[in-house]
Amino acid sequence: MGGSTRSVSKVAAVATAAALIALLSILGTWAAQAYFMSIDRAEERAMASAKIVSSHVSWIHQMGTQTVRRIDDALRLTDLRFDGNIRDMDLATQGLPSGVQAYVVDAEGRTLYSTDPEIKPVDITDRDYFKAVRDGQIEYVSSLLISRLNGNQIFVFSRRIVREGRFMGAIMVSVPAEITRPIWETVDLGGNYAVSFIRDDGMLVARYPLPGTTLDMSGYILFTKYLKDAPSGTYFAEASPMDGVKRLVAYRRVEGTPFIAVAAADYEFLMQPFRQTLLMLIVVAAMVIGGAAAAGWWIRHLLRDQEQQSAQLAKALETNEMLLREIHHRVKNNLQSVMSLVRLQMRGSESFEALSSRIKSMIAVHEQIYKHDAYAQIDAAELIKAVVSSAVSAHDAKLHVEFDLQSAPVSADKATALALLVNEVVTNAIKYAYPDGEEGRLLVALTAPNEVGKSRLSIIDNGVGFDVSAVSSGTGTRLIDGSVRQLDGSYDFQSQAGTRFAATVSLV
Repeated sequence: MGGSTRSVSKVAAVATAAALIALLSILGTWAAQAYFMSIDRAEERAMASAKIVSSHVSWIHQMGTQTVRRIDDALRLTDLRFDGNIRDMDLATQGLPSGVQAYVVDAEGRTLYSTDPEIKPVDITDRDYFKAVRDGQIEYVSSLLISRLNGNQIFVFSRRIVREGRFMGAIMVSVPAEITRPIWETVDLGGNYAVSFIRDDGMLVARYPLPGTTLDMSGYILFTKYLKDAPSGTYFAEASPMDGVKRLVAYRRVEGTPFIAVAAADYEFLMQPFRQTLLMLIVVAAMVIGGAAAAGWWIRHLLRDQEQQSAQLAKALETNEMLLREIHHRVKNNLQSVMSLVRLQMRGSESFEALSSRIKSMIAVHEQIYKHDAYAQIDAAELIKAVVSSAVSAHDAKLHVEFDLQSAPVSADKATALALLVNEVVTNAIKYAYPDGEEGRLLVALTAPNEVGKSRLSIIDNGVGFDVSAVSSGTGTRLIDGSVRQLDGSYDFQSQAGTRFAATVSLV
């Protein structure tokens, strides 16, 4: 009596563990896929935003450089000597965006011309944008500065004025850093995101939201690593050098300018959809594990009572069988509950259809077990028929299926692997052998075990075939590989007048 009880308990534990392992493997694969899909979508969105920032930065650069050149042309015949008066030059600066101001100074930095109605004397001779052109550079773009006229954040385009080989002064176009706000609003990455552009020597030129200070990024990983590897790309910044926020950063060199455009997306905001999916998977896993644990505890409790009541052996055995049927029935119901939760989260998607089909194949295993009271082994031929019929019905396929199945026992711990393997290959045939939904034929064959205990499983269609060497290592391929390994076997695909799948497997 004790040995029989332990045997029944072992079968229940193996069946439940096999179902849990298979389900948790699927949920784990799903979670990994959801994570990598979230990362891919975030990177695509960040790169698209960096392109938008790049196009705006290119326009700002053209606006600044063309304005200083246009002013230089307009001043060709003008006397640039300082006479104590500041003259207006609206004609040469028409069309500048709001807040952009232009100035002309002489060789000593004194203002000669200005578009700024609130201009006042300030010393700019120590500013890099004046010193650079004074020392011989034709044109220059400053990093982020604080205006000495109004205290606002600005950056400056400057151009050297040369007459008859002599330095006569400089032209400056002052651009408010607020000009980046429309770019930020256009990008709208959500959460705590930012846009900026940086000079190619690492100095911050402008950013929105406005920074608290200027920043030298020449020693930061963007310049020490990523820009050396590629002119554009993405990377994760665990802590922004400006505000410490974790972001996904997309960068792009702006062609024809000395700038790098940056769109930095809030990592926590981008990962919210994945976290919602992960929470749902955790709830599903907890339900299944909790249900299985409760059922396992209950079975163990009853089996222990049966051992103590040897006088009621016949009734105890009958109760054991009833309880095992209930286990598989409950596992089947739990799997159906999982399908309902998955349907609510991923209704209509291709991922749902694939996951639904795999769970149905697991359900078929438990139906065969509790319908036939076959707890250690079930008939592989009947299981394969049930799985194939379920897959064809689920996809509403117009297939004529022929079976050439010899009865062979399959152990309970290998039944799930066999069901998942058959479901995956048949589903692939339905989806890819007959892509336009045309009618076709499918042959499913299984031989009895040979002298070394190996059976041969064949699934053959007469569809369009495929290039065996071009098969990608997706979820389906990994599931086939894993199932065959659980069956201690090997397999191969051949594509001749259709597709032939053949596997040599051990079912017990």
